[in-house]
Amino acid sequence: MRILGVSGSPIKDSNTDRALKIALAATGMRSDFIKLSDYDIKPCDGCLGCTTHNKCVQNDDGLMLAEKTFKADALIVAGFTPYATLDSRTKAYLERLYPLRHRHGLMVGKPGGAIITSATPMDNPELPPAAENGINAIKYYMMAEGMKFMGSVVLAGNVPCIKCGQDAQCQMSGLKMLHGSDATPENVGINNFEDDPSTVEALKKLGDDISESFFS
Repeated sequence: MRILGVSGSPIKDSNTDRALKIALAATGMRSDFIKLSDYDIKPCDGCLGCTTHNKCVQNDDGLMLAEKTFKADALIVAGFTPYATLDSRTKAYLERLYPLRHRHGLMVGKPGGAIITSATPMDNPELPPAAENGINAIKYYMMAEGMKFMGSVVLAGNVPCIKCGQDAQCQMSGLKMLHGSDATPENVGINNFEDDPSTVEALKKLGDDISESFFS
């Protein structure tokens, strides 16, 4: 058995990357880790050129990624939530898996899961449900393809404003939007999911649940 883990984060060794690797390791399966920012992948053109042979007509890395996904026995997709929805790289990757569905349903029955990193606090009803939106984008892809969605994990992410250096004079600060008018990089701090044991355990459980799904 082999599992594929796909990260949409462009940040080197990001929270998203590290979390995905923990979940992959917890499956006990042979695993492949893909970082989408290392590849050239365009979104689906909706041309239906893939309907007769289950292969996209666009000549980019999306062909290889779809092949790897098809050959994997299980899939974990990890992304983040700019503008309160799934990031564009991860969304483009999911769209380019469309050729795998025609006539045969090449992903049917495979277990999968989602990991979402979001800087938007989930306990503030005045803010958009960014993490939920991100999870659902992955979950609904898997549902549409007949996969077995085994669950999701949400990580507390970091708004880019923490590192931009312009917070003192910025009128559009994401820090202040998310954490209040007195928020600064210093008092908000950097989120590392490893500091929360419950998140680490949830990642391990996701991996374990995916592995166990082959025997249930």
